[in-house]
This record gives sequence, structure tokens and C-alpha cells, in this order.
Amino acid sequence: MNTKVMILLGSSSDFNIAQKAINVLEKIGVNYDIKVASAHRTHDKVKQIVLEGTKSGVDVFMGIAGLSAHLPGIIAANTYKPVIGVPVDVKMGGLDALFANAQMPFGAPVATVGVDRGENGAILACQIIGIYDEKVRANVSKMREEFFDKVHEDEEELLKKVKGRLYSPQKFNFEGENSGISTNEVVNNKNIVPEIAVIPGSYSDMKIAQQTTNFLDKVGIAYDMNIISPIRYPERFEKYLDRVEDVKLFIAISGLSAHVTGAIVAHSNKPVIGVPCPVQLGGFDALLSMINMPPGVPVATVGVGNGGNAALLAAEMLALENKKIKDKIFHLKKHIT
Repeated sequence: MNTKVMILLGSSSDFNIAQKAINVLEKIGVNYDIKVASAHRTHDKVKQIVLEGTKSGVDVFMGIAGLSAHLPGIIAANTYKPVIGVPVDVKMGGLDALFANAQMPFGAPVATVGVDRGENGAILACQIIGIYDEKVRANVSKMREEFFDKVHEDEEELLKKVKGRLYSPQKFNFEGENSGISTNEVVNNKNIVPEIAVIPGSYSDMKIAQQTTNFLDKVGIAYDMNIISPIRYPERFEKYLDRVEDVKLFIAISGLSAHVTGAIVAHSNKPVIGVPCPVQLGGFDALLSMINMPPGVPVATVGVGNGGNAALLAAEMLALENKKIKDKIFHLKKHIT
């Protein structure tokens, strides 16, 4: 069996977080391997695992580490495959590890999920593999439905405890997740099907969005872009997501409380890459809003304002089954200074 996901732990003490990832991969049916290798104490071992794993056909690498968690960054420095970072809460609520994961320089993106969110790291890995594997994609959708059912069951149990005199329950008929099908967008008035939907939440995010689209143009990846806020224009936002449902992944660019990413993952099982924008508080609010998602709905968050890394990460995902893109990013990463 070919290993599809390689999990590296910075320490054996991180195994409880890895177990969350393992449970998901076992359920969805994705082959994995797991190693313990420290970025600082066993640097050569990390490099060897990544280089050999890349050659042998590993699709996604996942680094799980706490403290100054440089492990995912060292992995990203030695492969052109997508790298997921799972920061671990050892000290400081895991913020030290979170920043070490997300705030990578251009050329070595790490798709960072929330602190201790091993399950979200695994779901994101499966979403990436599911871009080209229909069976994995279907199993991810099934898991999402189970999350919906679990919330419904929890609500039923909770409401049994409500005894207020004025409690007046209403009945709603929910149909579960919206799996909307769409027509394909036309890019630049040509009959080109976009592979990526780039969604800035505001015109103030356009500078960073331009960094993203410039790289996509350079690599030759077709995309659609629409500036739209799910808060100001919720109905228009949902209609747009339905129209571009056939894209392979999304890049959301947003500042403040960054609802754009959350709105997308609520409607789609495709990978969502988030770029927090420094509108206020240095982008700290947007970064935390994107990364710390609940179980089942991961956002592959990159560093504040780093639209270039978002585009490169998207290219790495698409390159799993596209040799032309792979060759371009392999050449690019070798010549970044």
C-alpha cells in the first residue's frame, strides 16, 4: 500500500494529537505512516524522511509539534508537496507553535490548522487528496454529514433539559449540507474552466488578492475571482458559491473576524485556503478567526498578508496530479532567494 499521508511528530508526547488524525484517516480510508523526528534535535532524519517520502509518492505531509514548532517549516523546505501544520499546546496556549507554523516566508507555505486540531489536519489532508480521488472525496462528504447529525442529536438532548415556562419551540425541516451544483464561470471571456475560486471579502483586501492571482497567472492556473462579503451580502455570497461549486479549491482573503473562510467551509467540502489580512491588530484577529475552526471544517491558513504562499500552496495541491504545474513549482522553489 502506498503511503498517502506522512505524519511527523516533533515528540512522542504529541501522539495524543496524532491519534485524532489517525482516527480520521482510518475512517475515510487513506493510507498513512507516522514517524517521530525533531526539527532541531534530528534535523537530518526529518530531511531524509521528507525527501524519500516525496520520491515514493506521499501526497501530503503533516507536521505536529509544539513550542517553537519549526517542524512543518522544515518539511516544507524540502518538498513541493502540500504540508499541513498542527500546532500543539505545550506552553502559551499553543500560540508560539501556531505562529511558527503559519508565519512562513514565501516559498515554503504551511497549511496551518487550529491548536491541537489533529482531526482537522487529517480532514484537510483528505480534502486535498479528494481533489483527484472521488472515493476519498465521497468519504469526506459522508463524514461531514455525520458531523451535521451529531449537532442535531446534541440539540435534541439539550432541549430535553429546557423547562422554562415561556419556552416556545418552533419546528424546522433541515435538509443537511448544501452540496450545490453549478455552472462553470468563464475566465477572461474564454471557455476556460477555473480550477480555483479566489474570494476577497472586501476591496481593501485586493492588494493581497493581487499577489495571489499574479502567482496563479505565472504558474498557469485558471481562476475566478469575486469580491463579496458573506456578512454584507449573504444571499449573493451563497449564489456565487453555487455557481463555482465545480472548482477544485478556494482561496479566501479577509481581515477582521474573517467570516469569508467560515462561510465557504460551511458550504463546500473542497479545500479552503485562508489568507488573513492586517486590517486591524496586525491581522491577529483574522489569523485566529481563520485557524481556530471547530472539528470537521478546517481552513488551511497561511501567514498574515501572504497571498503568495496561498497561491503556492494551492499550486502544490493541484500539482499532485498535474505534472506541468509540479514542474513549474519545483523549479520556482529551487530558485527563490
